Amino acid sequence: MPDNSSGSRFGLSCALLTPFGADGRVDPARLVRHAARVLDEGCDRVTLCGTTGEGASIALEERGAMLRALALAGIAGERIHVGVAASSIADAVAQGAQALDAGAAGLLLAPPFFFKGVGDDGLFAWFSAVIGALKGARGIVLYHIPAVTAVPLSVELVGRLRQAFPGAITGVKDSSGDWATTQAFLRAHGDLAILVGDERILPRAVRAGAQGSICGLANIVARRLGPIVHEGRDDATVSALVEAIVARPIIPALKCVVARDSGDPGWAAVRAPLTPLDAAQARAFLAEHDTILRKRAG
Repeated sequence: MPDNSSGSRFGLSCALLTPFGADGRVDPARLVRHAARVLDEGCDRVTLCGTTGEGASIALEERGAMLRALALAGIAGERIHVGVAASSIADAVAQGAQALDAGAAGLLLAPPFFFKGVGDDGLFAWFSAVIGALKGARGIVLYHIPAVTAVPLSVELVGRLRQAFPGAITGVKDSSGDWATTQAFLRAHGDLAILVGDERILPRAVRAGAQGSICGLANIVARRLGPIVHEGRDDATVSALVEAIVARPIIPALKCVVARDSGDPGWAAVRAPLTPLDAAQARAFLAEHDTILRKRAG
């Protein structure tokens, strides 16, 4: 597979879906095949255990098995980021240390999502405790996704963490879907890799200096995203696909497409508390998905 990860620009990382076997456990073989496919289709990197990968429900032992499987398949650690999703400092450190010790390029570090209404001082203390406990902390992308965590990251907090841990903080993933927020991160921290999770505003962000995306949509249309991430090219089809997906449970919808397109119905499985699309929902979504892509092809 081509290696597009060289250079200083972050580029496109697929926020990998996590496949589960009939026993409900993570299926490393399916994961490897899927990771190899999206890299072949133009992704520069992959991210394990992010939001799209149901990372908050993936146990430490399973995370280790996933990392080992990718390594055995020859997918280099410098092409891998790993999501950290924990409210306990000790659990966050364990997840982060495991990934870095396995050679991962860095972490997608979410805030302690169980605790709502906390201020910057508390968040600074939490992030400092986690990062300070990680030997050789590197490649840390701070994860701003308030719709999921309900714990926003301010521009000022990012600045404090950069000052406290120079060199360790390399990016911010802004999944707010709010252009004003993206602009604020770019203006204050444009020398970092500002990554945009909402593909609808990604082209505009790239043209304004964003370095790319950690992107769930790359699981199904990686080839279409390359021109957006690397050239800032607008793509109405991608925006239409996003609209169709966010109108449904996002992870089950993405898995529905992978299951159909791979000929592997097992891909539709999600881990509780999520539930897959039912048959009627799946038919309706796949029909809309195919119509959107056909219009572009026509």
